[in-house]
Order: sequence, then C-alpha cells, then structure tokens
Amino acid sequence: MNLLYIIYFVLILGVTIFIHELGHFIFAKKSKIYVYEFSIGMGPKIFKFNRKNDETTYCIGLIPLGGYVKMSGEEIGEDKNIPKNRRLQSKTWGQKFMVIVAGCVFNFIFAFLILFAIGIFYGSNSLEPKIAGLVEDFPAYNSGIENGDLILKIDNQKMDTYDDVLLKLEMVKDSKEIDIKVLKADGKIKTYQIKPVKTEIDDITSYKIGVNFASTKTYGFVNAIKSAFDRMFSIIKSMYTIIISLITGALGINSLSGPVGIYTVVGDSAKAGFDSVLYLIAFLSINVGFVNLLPFPAFDGGRLLFLFIEKIRKKPIPVQVENIIHTVGFVFLMVLMLVITFQDIQRLF
Repeated sequence: MNLLYIIYFVLILGVTIFIHELGHFIFAKKSKIYVYEFSIGMGPKIFKFNRKNDETTYCIGLIPLGGYVKMSGEEIGEDKNIPKNRRLQSKTWGQKFMVIVAGCVFNFIFAFLILFAIGIFYGSNSLEPKIAGLVEDFPAYNSGIENGDLILKIDNQKMDTYDDVLLKLEMVKDSKEIDIKVLKADGKIKTYQIKPVKTEIDDITSYKIGVNFASTKTYGFVNAIKSAFDRMFSIIKSMYTIIISLITGALGINSLSGPVGIYTVVGDSAKAGFDSVLYLIAFLSINVGFVNLLPFPAFDGGRLLFLFIEKIRKKPIPVQVENIIHTVGFVFLMVLMLVITFQDIQRLF
C-alpha cells in the first residue's frame, strides 16, 4: 500500500466526517444540549482532551471510519445526572430539527465550496452529454452516432448530464437494444438502436456502448458558482437514482463500496491530480449528507422521521423506544458495512 494514499484516505474520510459532526455539535451547543463527547474516528481513543468550563470530551479514535457527537437524550436509558432542560428531548421542535439536520447541511455547504474552488482554480468542466469520441469494437462506433452529437434521451428518459448517461448504462442488465436520441450538429434529431456489450471489471458486470464525452472548460467567478450548483445537483440526482435502483433491484449490493473501495478510488484520484482529490472530497461529502437524510433508523433521516411523527401525534415517541430502534438500525448498518468491505477486499486482491 502506498503511504501517501493511506494519508490521503485518512484525511479525506476524517475531514468529511468532521464537517458532518461539527454541524451537529455546533447546533447542539447552541441549543445548550449536554454533549458528552465529540469524536472523530471510532474504536479506542488515541487522543482526548477537555477544555476549561466545557463538559465535552474531544477525542480522536484509532479507526478513521466514522465519528459521532454523543448528546444527552440519545442513550437508551435516561441519564439522571444531567438536568432535564439539557437533554435533547427537552428542546423545542425547531431546535431538535436543526441539531439533527445540521450535519447534512454542513456536508452540502462544504461540498459546494470545494466544487466552487475547483471551478475558480482549475476551471469548470461542462456536464453536457456531448459525444467527443467513439471506441472501436464497441456498438456505437458503426451505429451512425458521430462526434459532436448531444445525447437527449435514452429509452425515452431525459439525459441532462453525462453522469445521467453513465448511470443509465450502469442500469442495463442484458444486451437488449436501447434507444438513444441525439441532437446532431446540423440541428436534426435522430434516434439510434444500440445493443450494449457486456464487460466485466473487478467481478462487476456492466454493459457499454463505447462513447467518450467532451470536457470543455470555462473560467470565472460566475461560471464557477453555476458549475458548483450543476455538479452538486447532478451528484444528488445520481444518488437518488442509485437508492431507488437498489430498492427496486435494478442494482445489486455488489455495486456498493465501503472504506476499502474508497481507498482504491483515492489512489486513482491522487494519480489524476490534486483537483481530482478535491472533487472526491466534495463527492463523498455530498454522499454522506444525502445518505444520512434517508429515513432509516440510526441515520439523521431516521431521527427526522421520528421528529415528524412527533409533530403529527403532538407528543413524542418514548425515548427508550426510539433509541432502541436506532440501536437496532445501527447494528444492521454495521453488518451491511462488513459485507460491503468483504466485497471490496475480494476486488482489491
């Protein structure tokens, strides 16, 4: 393993998690909730300290794969040593909402700032799905599609960016013909029927048609802002599509990656340049924010779901019941992480 890649890996995960937990922490403190610990990393503590007149213990864990803010009111049993007015449940609905959602909001803001910085210093890449190259021995090469064609739809589904095209092709399960509607350079619109070919890389089967996309750059403050928003929404849209596809079975669990998979991507990004590393940080930050908003126990979205149920019922769900459900959800997520990590290790070797 390359030591530099390991350092990148630790820093990228650490920064992404730190930003998320910092959001929770700041709004917990602002709401005067008792915070036991603020930890970056999991497992045994390799460093910790306390500040004067501050109850919180600040920690760094040995395993750089997570982090947490431990607040009063999240434990299964009530801590009688903490004044009731400093527990999470004693706060107003709005305060609880902000504490829960702040981590994801911080991730999105952080990602936007990084994407903006990339646009300022490296230029903003166009996301339009305009074909810039055709690969020999692949179906698109002799189909009639040409360089400069802009892909409008695949199987009647609108393609706004080349991310949409790549993800749509990932969803192909067999070599069935797909309809690709393109805008030609002369303004005409044509539809081509193409049968993707099966490829297998690292035990992952996918289907490809053999096209590359143009990557024109623009510069300037306004272009950087527009590009950052466009890229953010493109990633979020892709994440939404992936989650729906996992639920419907269009994608399998072998399409997911965990920390080991992220490590390999870090290595590839480091080789491509520092701007690619920055983009990976933004991408992971958006992923952390998006996934945490899913309404599943142990995620921030699961806690938001209980909060909205409380609003509808006009009374909270018992603390012990809610926290037991989140604990069960957390255990399930840890098992899922182990399965995904095992898959990643198999691919790696």
